[in-house]
Amino acid sequence: MKKIAYTAMASAFALALAACGGTDNASDDATADNVEMPADEAMSTEGVEAPSADDAAEAATDAAEASEDAADATQAAANDAEEAANDAAAAAEAATKAAEDDM
Repeated sequence: MKKIAYTAMASAFALALAACGGTDNASDDATADNVEMPADEAMSTEGVEAPSADDAAEAATDAAEASEDAADATQAAANDAEEAANDAAAAAEAATKAAEDDM
């Protein structure tokens, strides 16, 4: 019985390994011309506008508002979870009392 299990497992591993393979030759598709950006082009600041202080301040304000919204949503979720826990505790207590009364 163990031999059958080992053979089945070896077959499954062989099929899984074969499924991971491919027929495409990776060296044909991935060349330096289409994968990497030339260093001069990557370091170029042509056409790139530096952010202004107003943009940074606006981004900080937006981030603060988003943080407050997230905090409010988290607090609301915590309140809902606490209410659900209280309801569950009350239901468990009622079920325990009903079971005790039936005895």
